[in-house]
This record gives sequence, C-alpha cells and structure tokens, in this order.
Amino acid sequence: MGDTSRLCSVFVGSETGILKGVSLSRKQAFNFCNTSHLSRDQEVRALCWGDPAESELLVGSVDGTVKTFSTEKGAFTETRRCGDPAEGCFTGLAALSGSALVTCVECGTLRVWREDSSEPVTELDAGKNVCRMRQNPVHRHRVGTGGKENGLKIWDLERPEKPVFTAKNLRDDWLDLRRPHWVRDMAFIPDSDKVVTCTGYHQVHVFDPSSPQRRPVLEVEYGEYPLTALSLPAGGNTVAVGNTHGQIALLDLRKGVVRGCLKGLAGGVRGLQCHPSQPVVASCGLDRFLRIHSLEDRKLQHKVYLKSRLNCLLLSSRDLEAGGGAAGEAGSQQVKEEEEGEDDEVWDAMERVEETPKRKTTEEEEEEEEEEEDLQKKKSKKKKKRKKGQE
Repeated sequence: MGDTSRLCSVFVGSETGILKGVSLSRKQAFNFCNTSHLSRDQEVRALCWGDPAESELLVGSVDGTVKTFSTEKGAFTETRRCGDPAEGCFTGLAALSGSALVTCVECGTLRVWREDSSEPVTELDAGKNVCRMRQNPVHRHRVGTGGKENGLKIWDLERPEKPVFTAKNLRDDWLDLRRPHWVRDMAFIPDSDKVVTCTGYHQVHVFDPSSPQRRPVLEVEYGEYPLTALSLPAGGNTVAVGNTHGQIALLDLRKGVVRGCLKGLAGGVRGLQCHPSQPVVASCGLDRFLRIHSLEDRKLQHKVYLKSRLNCLLLSSRDLEAGGGAAGEAGSQQVKEEEEGEDDEVWDAMERVEETPKRKTTEEEEEEEEEEEDLQKKKSKKKKKRKKGQE
C-alpha cells in the first residue's frame, strides 16, 4: 500500500467515506479504506496536508473524527476526536507548526488542538452557519471564516480574542433594500493582504484589510447560479470559480472580467484547486469525475471516473504526472481513465461488415406475383371506365 500511495499526486474525499488516490502518470486510482466498515458517518468533508513534506494527510469526517493518513505507509496511522456530529460537519482543516491542528465546524466553533492533548487549547466562536474556513499559506497562524449571513472574518490564532478584520455588509441596492451575503469559499491572494471570496449569490468579492474600507474593493458577478468553490492560480491575478451547474470560469481580479471558461463538467462543483507551480486546475463534484484542465489553453488533460460523489480534493506540490516506484496491487482498486477519442478509435479499428440481401422464399415470390396481377386488373378497369365516359 505504501508504494501505491507514493504514486498518487491527487487525493479525493468521497461521500461514501473513501479516501481515493489518483496517479495521473500511471492512469490509476486507488481506494485507501477498509471497505467492510463503510458508512455515511465517515463521509469525507475536508482534506489538508499535515506537514510541509506532505508525508501525512489529515482527513476530516462527518462523525467529528480527524484521521491521519501516512503517504509513506499507505495506511491510516491515527484517529482523534475533534468535534461532535451535532455541531455540524467540518468546514475546514489546517495544520500549524508543532503538530497543532485547527478545525472549524458549521456551528462556528473554531478550535486549536495540540497533539498531546484531548482538549482544545484555543476555542473561539466565528458566528453561525459557517461554510468555509481557510488558512493563510504565508502567515499560517491566520485563518479566514465566512458563511450564510456571516461575513468574512480574519482571525489571528495567537490573539483569538477578536477578529483582525471583519467585512462590512454590502451597500443597499437601488431600491434601498438590504442585500444578503453568503460566503461559500475564500482564498488569500499571495504577496498582498487581500482576500477573495465567492458567494451563493454568484458574486466574487475582493477585500483589502490593509485599507480603511471594510466593504469589497472589487465586486464581480458570474453566471446565475450559486458559486461553491474557488482557487487561485500561481500568478495571483486571476481566480478560478465553480458553481452548482458544473460551470468553471477564470476571472481577472484586476479588471473584473471573465477571461475564459472550462468545459466538460456535468454536475455541481464541490472541490477546486489550482496547482501551486503548474498551470493546471483540478475539479471534482457530483458527476463523480476528477478532471484536470490546463489554464493556458483551457483544454481537458485528464478525466478519471471515481464511482462516488466527490466532496473535496488535494493536490501534491510536486509534478502531477511524475511517477515514483512500482505500484502494488494489494488492497487497491484500479480505475481506468476515460480519454476523449477512445470510442472513435475502437470503432475505426473494427472490421466493416456489409449485409447481404436475403433470398426470397417461394411463398413470398407467389404473394408478390398475386399483388402485381391485382394491380394490373385494377388499372385495366380504370381504363375501361374512362373510355365509356368519353363515348
């Protein structure tokens, strides 16, 4: 199992509680779980790396447990209780230095856990109906939270008494009516203090905590359906967003215009992540496919069917198509990759068979002769009637 897990460059969490690893170089996928004890309580809702070397993977489940998966051993090495299922599902996981863990649930409780303690060392309330918690990749002690009627808040976990930044509600519309807000996902823009969010009202907002303005400094609308996920490419000048109808678009954060769209999806997008160094974006969702698109020409590079509805994904920082070692087969399941054009090649390679006309039986020939005689009799009768009428 350790050989197979080291091959995988993409990890995906499913509704059935299975952690799936995909090797794009070998065109294989593997299930890392005990299939005899699967249940909906183990549904995977959050994934994150446990260390900078990416040797450990943290998996957050619906039942409130966080499992540690070792990519070196290819097995789960630890399970710890980090919440109550009554508080809601995990909306985010993050790892801090010193083996500390940050968890956030839907009810808004954000906790910091130490490895040697069963009780949280820090606990704060981020407000109700939290949909997402994200960690700042540079300043790892800072996290952002947001949800339905719960605006963006940025927290410093070293000073958790109050948020460092709290977004102000949007201005009223042209009828002086209050505009609702619903933060679904967020990301910290590199080399700046800005934060970009997407909402359930098909909006993309950019906030700048360094400025005195607490309302968005940029507001863009895309499509007509709720946005569910976003991710920033390596450049940082664009953002990839996905919605509930399987549409993914690249938006320019400087001008607020759509740069292009990615095609081929058939279900709502739940997970979206751009590679930190390569110009590719990975997506997964309700149609059970993992897709890898190029950000340069926006073409589909890989499409893998994974049999279950997918909730989240996590990319390795190394080259996605780089292989490493021989893959074992014990306890793993291989999933074939579907590529465009395979069906056409199969049909072109098949030998063409032409149908030969069937030989008629004597009974069929006699029936046809009788029908022809009847037709001739009818024609002759019509001619006789015409002659009598002319006379």
